[in-house]
Amino acid sequence: MKRERDSLLARIETYLDLVPREAAMTEEVGPFTLFVPDEGTGWHFYARPRLRGSATFTSRAVEKVLARQAELGLPPAIEWVDEVTPSLLPAVRGAGYEPRRHPLLTLPRHLAVEPDSRARPLPSADPHLSIAFGTVKAGFRGRDEVERHDTGRKPELIEQGALIVVASYEGGRLCGAGSAAPRGDVAELMGIAVPPGHRNRGHGSAITRSLVAACRERGVDLVFLTASSDTAAGIYRRVGFTDTGTGYVLELDS
Repeated sequence: MKRERDSLLARIETYLDLVPREAAMTEEVGPFTLFVPDEGTGWHFYARPRLRGSATFTSRAVEKVLARQAELGLPPAIEWVDEVTPSLLPAVRGAGYEPRRHPLLTLPRHLAVEPDSRARPLPSADPHLSIAFGTVKAGFRGRDEVERHDTGRKPELIEQGALIVVASYEGGRLCGAGSAAPRGDVAELMGIAVPPGHRNRGHGSAITRSLVAACRERGVDLVFLTASSDTAAGIYRRVGFTDTGTGYVLELDS
């Protein structure tokens, strides 16, 4: 079991290092890779432990990469997988910070997941695309008031097959949304959210199932996500996701 888990985490680590590179320059700061987003994308990326690095992390290294992000005008932030980089958590705490913990879950490749009829992928020109991202933003803020959200480069990424956006409906009304970013045979599910007024009616599960089905149609065999909390992770566990690791995120006010 440990060997299988370590293999999954190694693939996830490679994926997490790859995805930002498509829209960012990189800078090595001690044992970290710092991703500097391309101008005009509007995206923010975390600093991450250097891929296949072997350094033991120190509080000084943590402070150095946070300071470099602030110097570049980037939000100071670090993300990592605890089981892959176990020395980073004590280093972060030694620097006086307490990161957020996120359960990291994967879906067993043999588990069949059927799409839910309430949730469907949105094409790049779908007029609901901006509403979908506005709904996600409202859901994470715990609000029911939804405003259209600028889609930026997302339609382009959908056209390229690098992004899947799924929205869930009830009575013709968009009730929640989420996305996935397939790269080869690995995909991360991201930003799955349902505003409070539509919760507890299965929309989160419907979005998750339809995202998984869409990813598998594209040849993805490793689907993973990091849940915002253990409570949120319960939704994904009911779909069939299993706990594989622990993600940590440190974000500071710049």
